[in-house]
Amino acid sequence: MPESSQAQKSGANETAPLVVTVDAQGNLRLGPDAKPMTVDRFKEELVAAVAKNPDLRLAISADKTAPWGQVVKVMDAANEAKVKKGMVNAFMREAAKP
Repeated sequence: MPESSQAQKSGANETAPLVVTVDAQGNLRLGPDAKPMTVDRFKEELVAAVAKNPDLRLAISADKTAPWGQVVKVMDAANEAKVKKGMVNAFMREAAKP
């Protein structure tokens, strides 16, 4: 079937979520360049990002063996930064095989 040139692709206007990664040791890395940071620095970056984009989506990518307390701190930072409800997704991943 022919495709419409007027139809928008699903998700075409959505911006990619900001991704924070929590590794097995509890270290945080932010964004596509995986910039290392502390929880306090992450909060600052997140507040600034939400100020620029109130509809910011956050994805928390945590190692399966990451300290749960560190993941909770990231979620708390999202609440403090006023990331809207439903805009935070968290998922666990297997540790990289050596």
